[in-house]
Amino acid sequence: MIIYDLKCREGHKFEGWFKDRESFERQKAERLVACPVCKSTDTEMVPSSVAILSKESRPGAQKATADLSPLKILKEFQEYVHKNFDDVGDKFAEVALRIHQGEEEGRNIRGTTTQSEEENLREEGVAFLKLPVPEYDA
Repeated sequence: MIIYDLKCREGHKFEGWFKDRESFERQKAERLVACPVCKSTDTEMVPSSVAILSKESRPGAQKATADLSPLKILKEFQEYVHKNFDDVGDKFAEVALRIHQGEEEGRNIRGTTTQSEEENLREEGVAFLKLPVPEYDA
């Protein structure tokens, strides 16, 4: 199951649990996804918080969290992204659209976009998350 953060046209935020993105899109198109507060079926997906799970975060793991500073967490997150996402540079919008349309194999990608490219991706229904990744001094 995938948990999506959703928002209705009235601004109420809520969670939805779906098998996959396609299930969400299908149910939304059939107006089956409704706000629990106002019952509006005019909903959209909104960015959610990120959770990175590792073998240390499994139930029963004995890991002290006192040494996890925000800077260390950001550095580990940046390392994870660099290791697990294909850097497509300024071709992000082009590659993301091809993946969305099934012209390329689905994979994790990272890169940069212009405001215009972001608007086009949203219009096409391409899911993406914009994250500023800080650079650190050596």
